Amino acid sequence: MGTGTRPRTGRKELNVGYVFGVVLFALGIAVSIALHEFGHLLTAKAFGMKVTRYFIGFGPKLFSFRKGETEYGLKAIPAGGFCEITGMTALEEVPEEDKHRAFYKQKTWKRVVVLSAGSITHFIVGFIVLYLLAATLGLPNTKDEPILSQVSNCVQDHTIPVDAPCKEGAPAPAKAAGIQAGDKILAVGGVTTPTWYEVRKKTQDSSGPTEFKVLRDGQEKLITIDVPKVSREFLDASGNKTVREVGTIGVQTTTNFEYTPVTAIGGSVAFTGTMFVNTWEGLMRFPERIPAVVKAIGGGERDIDTPISVVGASRLGGEAAERGLWAFFLLMLAGLNFFVGVFNLLPLLPLDGGHIAVNLYERVRDWVRKLRGQPAGAPVNYLRLLPLTYFVIFVGGAITLLTVTADIVNPIRLGQ
Repeated sequence: MGTGTRPRTGRKELNVGYVFGVVLFALGIAVSIALHEFGHLLTAKAFGMKVTRYFIGFGPKLFSFRKGETEYGLKAIPAGGFCEITGMTALEEVPEEDKHRAFYKQKTWKRVVVLSAGSITHFIVGFIVLYLLAATLGLPNTKDEPILSQVSNCVQDHTIPVDAPCKEGAPAPAKAAGIQAGDKILAVGGVTTPTWYEVRKKTQDSSGPTEFKVLRDGQEKLITIDVPKVSREFLDASGNKTVREVGTIGVQTTTNFEYTPVTAIGGSVAFTGTMFVNTWEGLMRFPERIPAVVKAIGGGERDIDTPISVVGASRLGGEAAERGLWAFFLLMLAGLNFFVGVFNLLPLLPLDGGHIAVNLYERVRDWVRKLRGQPAGAPVNYLRLLPLTYFVIFVGGAITLLTVTADIVNPIRLGQ
């Protein structure tokens, strides 16, 4: 996630810091679930619907209390929660005195707001976590943007430690050419370089006077840098060190963007957009990554890009807390909220997105019937959708079982 830490696989010894991190991350998940259901409750009550129960967890009831017409409580299995609204479908028997408050009796837009409130709550929680991260520790440069953080006083070969003083006569190509910290490199030698990786690769292949296009204070500038060739160490495909001459100009990229409490708002908004894109792309790749999970359960190497369960996420959260990688911890928590929020809006029953799709279908269908001079149609019979609902539950349960198993027998770990 741009923290400079790469997940790996392997065994893990327990210690207090690790356990604390696991518990803290699991607590963050539990709070997110509670807030998801609270979003449904809050909007339903705001529209005058009757909410009879609000529970966190499933299974045997641990405790509960009643406030007004709603029972609030906690159940033994911390694997979700529910908010029970009277009359969720027309099939439900509703007392005559409550029919005007039944969910299915409300206007379509109100029903859609209530159904989407859980996901919207996840998005809000994710944004708040990102804002807190931006305002305190900063946000990682996940797009690998070539924005410079530092311009070196000189460049020297690999035989001299990076923190050693500059030798007399050592070249300072970027500094001599007027490159400044904060510049964004747009192109090298006429070739567009949208990422730091491409800037570095193109620079290493360059030699002598080379044109760099940079963005500074909103204006593009062309700066010619005399690129020297300097010896550097590299690892080959076998992990062995090799030395070769490459072009270098003496600059470092920004790995972490820092903000003030005010500028953190804009930074968090932009980063939220990035996380939405990444979440959607991850969902689209989800099915093709399932075979790798099965392979990992059988003893194969665990691909760091395979899906993980809340068990695996909590274990990673424990390692992050143990090592003091709180930026990684918070990014995972924010990412989990965005993922759950987007996933829950997929048009599949029993997800909220499936219920939204049914309600929108009824609204469009009735609009078309009205144009034809016909009365509104009957509410959708959810009993006919049960086979599809059971199929989605079965697939979801199977994937959950696979990922939890993989996270127990062959978990992803943070790299050293």
